[in-house]
Amino acid sequence: MDAQWRAAAAAWQRAVRMNVGFDISQTGQGKAGCGYFAAAMIDALLRCDDDRRYTLFTDFGDFYFDPGLRCDMTLVGPRARPGPHHATRKAAHDFWCSPGLDARIAGLDIVHANNFWCPDNLSTTRLVYTLYDLGFLVDPEWTTEANRTGCLEGVFRAAQYADAIAAISTASRNHFLAMFPHYPHDRVHVVYPASRYESGVSLDVTPPHALGGLAAAPFFLCVGTIEPRKNQRALVAAYAAYRERAAAVHPLVFAGGEGWMMDGFAEEVAALGLAAHVRFTGYVSDDELAWLYAHCLANVYVSRFEGFGLPVLEGMVFGAPTICSDNTSLPEVGGHAAWYVNANDREAITAALLGVAGDAGRRAQMAAASRAQAQRFGWRASAEALGGVYEDVAKRPPMART
Repeated sequence: MDAQWRAAAAAWQRAVRMNVGFDISQTGQGKAGCGYFAAAMIDALLRCDDDRRYTLFTDFGDFYFDPGLRCDMTLVGPRARPGPHHATRKAAHDFWCSPGLDARIAGLDIVHANNFWCPDNLSTTRLVYTLYDLGFLVDPEWTTEANRTGCLEGVFRAAQYADAIAAISTASRNHFLAMFPHYPHDRVHVVYPASRYESGVSLDVTPPHALGGLAAAPFFLCVGTIEPRKNQRALVAAYAAYRERAAAVHPLVFAGGEGWMMDGFAEEVAALGLAAHVRFTGYVSDDELAWLYAHCLANVYVSRFEGFGLPVLEGMVFGAPTICSDNTSLPEVGGHAAWYVNANDREAITAALLGVAGDAGRRAQMAAASRAQAQRFGWRASAEALGGVYEDVAKRPPMART
């Protein structure tokens, strides 16, 4: 099978100026930020008018493995084809992690890593690495030991072997260079994500079933995986204080799947007497999430650390008044449109909830500012920026790999 794939790949390679192997391993069902970035980016790259071709890797390395993922055949065409697929994690490990990877991927010009794993066994093929964030280095309470170790290993290898780093924000770029000052600064590029909703979406959908009777009421919305870094505990404490002080109170909706290290969070909410006022939708579809953004009183995102902060941008597409933290990348995303708070200051979060809920005029101004800010990001511009990274890599001498 590998020999047959390599023969077909050789013919494919001869037909075009540049061939890029693109990691789509996290783009399956239940995908989160990294998967959305890879899925939307390859779609945008294929829509650009360029002469590159793309080989799509449904598994990439052995840090992350989705046995059910198959190549999205809507992407396959004259400029994109599926790469080799492996049925087990061990098979993927043997393919990606053994010596001689260049030969097994049939001489692609560039390999682009998107799932934190980074190969250290390429000799001639150039390597581009997407850097999301280094939050796993900041606080051990934000993630598991296994995830921290895997992410650190990938980023450390990238600092040694990658020919270019595509950071998703200036904040991530600066953090990486502070941690790895030896890496050439001019090889670290900022390539922003954009919204999955930029081409529009129908809002004529049924709201998530988990909302129950709250669907008719204005509500605060918090989108994201339930995990310590996203700071949902602090938001609930601030929301409890808001309910004690507000003249008219509004429910709080959490939209996102369960992450790690937050077992018993729903029980904590109930212990505060908030079970009737706080809803957990779990993972929702894109259409359901669009409905939530479009109908919320405010989009609240008080994360303690972000590489980008996609829910902030996506809410702004729908004109959601936005309350978010003032740390890391979030001011890059929110611009002048958001109400910023210190993620560690629960009183400031409460004041923001009160201020937005109690002032319809301010909400209208924030909604208009949000829509304007969202226009500053777009997938075509991001794809063109990434294409520029590929071209820059192709013109430069390779990084020394020892």
